[in-house]
Amino acid sequence: MPPGRGRSGSATREAYGAAWLVAVLLVVPGACSTGEPPVDRAEADPAGGGASGETAGSPAAGGSPRRAGDGPGAAANDVAGVGPFGDEARHLSGVRQLTFGGQNAEAYFGPGDSLITYQATPDSGGCDRIFTMRVDGSGKRQVSSGEGVTTCSYFLPPDGQRLIYSSTHLAGPACPPRPSYDRGYVWPLHEGYDVFNARSDGRDLRRLTSEPGYDAEATVSRDGRRIVFTSVRDGDLEIYTMDPDGGSLKRLTHEPGYDGGAFFSSDGSRIVYRAHHPEPGPELEDYRALLADALVRPSRMEIWVMDADGSNKRQVTRNGAANFAPYFFPDGERIVFASNVHDPDGRNFDLYAVRVDGTGLERLTFHPDFDAFPMFSADGRTLIWASNRNGGRPGETNVFTAAWRD
Repeated sequence: MPPGRGRSGSATREAYGAAWLVAVLLVVPGACSTGEPPVDRAEADPAGGGASGETAGSPAAGGSPRRAGDGPGAAANDVAGVGPFGDEARHLSGVRQLTFGGQNAEAYFGPGDSLITYQATPDSGGCDRIFTMRVDGSGKRQVSSGEGVTTCSYFLPPDGQRLIYSSTHLAGPACPPRPSYDRGYVWPLHEGYDVFNARSDGRDLRRLTSEPGYDAEATVSRDGRRIVFTSVRDGDLEIYTMDPDGGSLKRLTHEPGYDGGAFFSSDGSRIVYRAHHPEPGPELEDYRALLADALVRPSRMEIWVMDADGSNKRQVTRNGAANFAPYFFPDGERIVFASNVHDPDGRNFDLYAVRVDGTGLERLTFHPDFDAFPMFSADGRTLIWASNRNGGRPGETNVFTAAWRD
């Protein structure tokens, strides 16, 4: 699941609470990062867009005007007005906007970096749906059926002819109800979520998980041999791996609390993920009470790494903020992730880099709103992420790419 994607204003801040005023995303419940935020995914504010409801840009909002032909099938703009902001130019150049309108997030490169899969909710509303597009933003295509809510899609290597995503459509065609916030800002863990394997055009849909409860936040190792995902099948939010056909299931985490939004390193030897392990006592009791109602409170998460078999777990961040959507740099020595560490009482998430030993923290984006869900191309030359910059209206989230330089 992703953290709240794109809400703004004092009324929203009061509703969500001082500690967690986010802009959702990912969507699985995050984030695959659903994650996640991350964050669903099935969030309080569904991740969105791209297939319809494209809106015109607003120069007053800091972006350049959109061309009349920009829409679901149009190529992306080179938008000089969207960045870099502040010190972003140190690492990012040639920013390109790939989606326009609605809520678009959790965009991930496929094998060969020529295609992207992402989840979106159009301006017209509805649930998150799964889409694919070319790396230049053209050829947008809806993959999921449009029933239920979906989250966290990822191409299957080595050829990208198939992809995986999670969906609630077997539990019913309607969008699942949003949670009440009378207990603070929470993510719903829709019990109808299962992981599916489908052709990249959406056909030949195969169900990979069938346990009761939440199965989502699935991503794939670069060699295509293992899927990593989050599940409540054993009574807690834990990380598991399985084969692409759903076999050879293995549980990797066992600590009470939330573990999820996992990604493999390029060589498949390690996994990076987000986690919150409540202290015994009232904090753990609150977590378990929420989990019993299929909810989780994502106001504090730290970045962790472990070996691909679940051994050698190490905590990377220790800042008490909402850290999510981690992804390894291609060399495996650093991690890029999203955090509100510089705005702990607000919703200004930015991208950060940190070494796997927790040293060398560096802020990468400086837009005054939401930036999250980063991923590198295989060669490390391009970064893709989701941002509120250049939105046609406040809180709109779109997908961007930029050339990366160290």
